[in-house]
Amino acid sequence: MKTLKGPSLHLAQFSDDAAPFNSLPTIADWAAKTGFKALQIPAWDSRLFDLATAAESQTYCDDLVGMLAEHGLEVSELTTHIFGQLMAVHPAYDALCDSFAPPALHGNPKARGEWAHQQLLLAAKASARLGLSEMGTFSGSLAWPYLFPFPQRPAGLIETAFDELAKRWLPVLNACDEQGVNLCYEIHPSEDLHDGVTFEMFHQRVGGHPRCQILFDPSHFVLQQLNYLDYIDIYKDFIRMFHVKDAEFNPTGRQGIYGGYQSWTERAGRFRSLGDGQVDFKGIFSRLTQHGYQGWATLEWECCLKHPLDGAREGAAFIHDHIINVTDKVFDDFAGAPVDQQQINTLLGLR
Repeated sequence: MKTLKGPSLHLAQFSDDAAPFNSLPTIADWAAKTGFKALQIPAWDSRLFDLATAAESQTYCDDLVGMLAEHGLEVSELTTHIFGQLMAVHPAYDALCDSFAPPALHGNPKARGEWAHQQLLLAAKASARLGLSEMGTFSGSLAWPYLFPFPQRPAGLIETAFDELAKRWLPVLNACDEQGVNLCYEIHPSEDLHDGVTFEMFHQRVGGHPRCQILFDPSHFVLQQLNYLDYIDIYKDFIRMFHVKDAEFNPTGRQGIYGGYQSWTERAGRFRSLGDGQVDFKGIFSRLTQHGYQGWATLEWECCLKHPLDGAREGAAFIHDHIINVTDKVFDDFAGAPVDQQQINTLLGLR
C-alpha cells in the first residue's frame, strides 16, 4: 500500500485574467498559502503555460519546476481535456466546440481535429520533460446524442463510433508510450467514455493499449447513479489519476438523472464543494489506499453555490484530512508467536 499524494489543485477553474490568477507564479503563491502541495496544469491555458515551448525546451520546464519548488509545490500532472474533446465532435456540437480552438480553425472540423491531435502530442512531450508519468484528457464523443435508444439505434451505429474513436486515439496513445506517459481518460458524462462498459469497449478497440488508463472522478458517477466504490474495485489497475470532487443527487417527482434541461442550481444532480455533497470520500480514500493507488488526490472545484476561494481553502484541508498515512505496523503483532512447521502440522492435525 502507498500513502496518496496531495492535496493537488486543478487550475482550470481558477485561472483568470485578474491577478493573482493570471500567471503561474502568482497563482502558485496563492495555492501554496491555501494549503496545496502541487498544481495540475491545464495545458491549453496560455496564461499559465506555454505548451509549445514546454514540449521543446528542457530549460523552460526546469525553470517552471524550480519556480514551483520555491513555493513548496510541484506539478502533479498536465491536463488536456479541451484537446481531447476536439478529437471527436459530433456535428451537433460543432459550433459549441469551435471556441476551444484558434479562431482560424472555426467552422473547419477536420483542421480543428488535426490541431487538437498535434496539441496532444506536444503535451505528451511536455509531460515527459516535466518528469510526469500521467496526463489527463477527455475522449471526445461521436455517439453521445444517441445515448437513449429512441428512435431505435440502427445496428452498427455504436460499434462504428467506437471503432472510429479508437482509430483517432491510437496514434496519440502510441506517442504517449514513446514518452513514457499514461493517458488517463476522465470518465465523464457527455464523453463516449462515460462509465465502465464504455471504457472497456474503447480499451478493447485500442488493443488493450498499456497507456490507456483512467482519471477517476466520483462526482460524475453520483450524477449517473453508478456505484463508484465498486468501480474502484473493478478498475483499480487502470486508475492513475483522481479528481476529488463532490456532488449530490436529489431526485424528485418532477425530475431525475436527466435534469429537465434546468440550470445547475435547479438540477436533481449537481456538483458541490468538498464536504457539501453526498460522495463517500472516506470509502473512496480507503479503497484507493487499499489497492495501492500511487498518484495524487487533486481538488477539482466545481460548485453552483459556494465561492471558489472558500471551496479551495476548505478543499485543501478536506483532502489533507482524508489522506490515510499508511501504517508500517500490524496491529495484532503483540499477540503473535513464532511457530515452526512441525507445530503448524500439529495445529492442523497432520502427522
